[in-house]
Amino acid sequence: MRRLAPKLLTLLSLALATAFVTPMRALADDEEDPPTRVARLSHTDGNVSFNPAGTDDWVSAVINRPMTTGDKLWSDDGGRAELHIGSASLRIGSTTGFNFLNLTDNVAQIQVTEGTVRVRVKRLEQDETFEIDTPNLAFSVLRPGIYRVSVNEAGDTTVVSVLGGEGEVTGGGQAYSVHANQTATFVGTDQLDANVQDFNGGDDFDQWCADRDRREDRSTSARYVSPDVIGYEDLDDYGGWRPVPEYGTVWFPHTTVVGWAPYRYGHWVYIAPWGYTWVEDEPWGFAPFHYGRWVTVGGVWGWVPAPGPVVGVVYVRPVYAPALVAWVGGPHFGVGVGVNVGWFPLGPREVYVPSYPVSRRYVTNINVTNTRVETTVVNNYYTNVVVNKQVNVTNVTYVNQRVNGAVTATSGATFTSGQSVSRNVVRVDQREVVSTQIAAPAIAPTRQAFVGAGASTNVRPPAVMASRTVVAKATPPPPPASFDRQAAAIRENGGRPLAVTQYHQLQPANVQAAARTNVRIAPATRTVTPIPPHNDVVKRTNGNVAGANGRPANTAGTVPGSVPPNANNRPANAPNNVQGSVPANNNQRAYTDRPAASRPPTTNPPVNAQLEQQHQQQLENLRKQQDVERQKVEQQQIKEQQRVQAVNDQQKQAQVQQKQQQQLEQMEKKHDTQQQQLQQKQVNEKAAAKSGKPEKEKDNKPPK
Repeated sequence: MRRLAPKLLTLLSLALATAFVTPMRALADDEEDPPTRVARLSHTDGNVSFNPAGTDDWVSAVINRPMTTGDKLWSDDGGRAELHIGSASLRIGSTTGFNFLNLTDNVAQIQVTEGTVRVRVKRLEQDETFEIDTPNLAFSVLRPGIYRVSVNEAGDTTVVSVLGGEGEVTGGGQAYSVHANQTATFVGTDQLDANVQDFNGGDDFDQWCADRDRREDRSTSARYVSPDVIGYEDLDDYGGWRPVPEYGTVWFPHTTVVGWAPYRYGHWVYIAPWGYTWVEDEPWGFAPFHYGRWVTVGGVWGWVPAPGPVVGVVYVRPVYAPALVAWVGGPHFGVGVGVNVGWFPLGPREVYVPSYPVSRRYVTNINVTNTRVETTVVNNYYTNVVVNKQVNVTNVTYVNQRVNGAVTATSGATFTSGQSVSRNVVRVDQREVVSTQIAAPAIAPTRQAFVGAGASTNVRPPAVMASRTVVAKATPPPPPASFDRQAAAIRENGGRPLAVTQYHQLQPANVQAAARTNVRIAPATRTVTPIPPHNDVVKRTNGNVAGANGRPANTAGTVPGSVPPNANNRPANAPNNVQGSVPANNNQRAYTDRPAASRPPTTNPPVNAQLEQQHQQQLENLRKQQDVERQKVEQQQIKEQQRVQAVNDQQKQAQVQQKQQQQLEQMEKKHDTQQQQLQQKQVNEKAAAKSGKPEKEKDNKPPK
């Protein structure tokens, strides 16, 4: 970590306007607020590239990057990616083009131009739309379940598999219901030829998805967080939960960096309409940086999660925040030359007031869903800061502002160019941090701030596929304005983020001109149901017969009608739970993720539920044991740091820090070895259970 001379943290008054002199503009409750949710890019394998909305740049995908309307992904040959939207997961297979046509509080509309996506929807509200648009059809999720949609290379065939739940296909002037445990193949563009079969299993991509699903389902962290907090499933492997009397159950990360602090090991990107957004480097670094609050307990940083559902209280989904920090600076902060930016994490019960324009209702929801703070406190703060613009509220005490090492600062160039903050830290004087006022950055973004930290790449979709038209049932909004138009408007706004309505005004005024040229709205439909083949006899739908390969055959027949969904586009009394997962057999082989109706079905052997539960308990016991050990080591290290700081010997402090870093790394290696040994033992037990041979050793104790 590079350390510069003290007292170099300066925020020029023209570049960084304080939150209390030029505060966030208040919106009327009927004006548009930003979406309360985003998608998180949570995992990638192989070559996966990313194209941020408003740009033509393709860069390597970066984990933890928030995604929203207009953002695109390309998973190259052999690549895979995983995203989460609240409790829903989306997994992208090899050679797949993916785009968010729209992502709001109640709409998730994605575009798949080629390849495979598998979606798991755990909860679907009555007014919520979840739609997958392909070159020849639009698929609407009608109830919670698991769905797989594959598009062939030519873009004229889409295969829809429903592993659990129910959906509706719209295309060719007709609508088709697809039910649980069915696979339907649709061929053609202007007219669809449909063939439906029983779903008999999946391939290696389904196996990978099912493994990721099980990882989420058995997460210990799910007990302590709201189910819509994105990224909670990653916390188990990288930290532990401990009860803290004042704050409830708190999560403590397992880090190997002495002096680690939140919002230091990552970079800033600019994502409209929220503005500057934090992207953490650690694989677990999403939930603790966009929900909840941070606190130090015994000198160690811990994350206090967003409150979970309470029985008898109306559930409100946690509101995503770009970064729950307070900014430090102002015209009289520091004596150095240059535009530097500083911040620290907000603590429990502290009010977050966004720098982007929002309504009073939004401010209330983003606080009460992320920390245990009284609504009255939020309203008073909003009235003083936003409405009345009272300067005396700068006397608010922030608990982490006085924690040694809590403030992180970097240069303006680093801040606006997506560079690593930890490699470009500006050292600050703790006495100045305590005495300075809170400030909000008002710096117009550079192009690199939009693009982020990903390296430029030639891994991108073929031109013919990138321009391919898709069919949509819901009309998506116009594409986001270009970076140049957005940046110019932000500069005119003094560097402050624009309101949602202002972003809309940047788009073409002519509705026809604003319409997406690569989206074709499906015409009016009538509902039909393809007849499932019986005893391998091909059946006819929509005037043609589809054979086993999904292509039409020369056989005549008729198509019976079916009962269309209700007015809410969802079957009556639809259950609010996810049904099943992939059925199983022993014929597993590796296949590509491209659709092929003739591909032999493959599935996974069933897992003994009792043995699985026993193994999960063993892993949990091991993690608790390791967390106790880590807690003892951390407390000893803190005492040792305090002793060497008292003698003010910098050489001794450096030696102690190096020794402690090695100690943490050695402990982490030991813990990894313990988990690997336990997991190998569990694999052997599963193999023995499958073969019917008892294990020689039945030891449920975790390894030492």
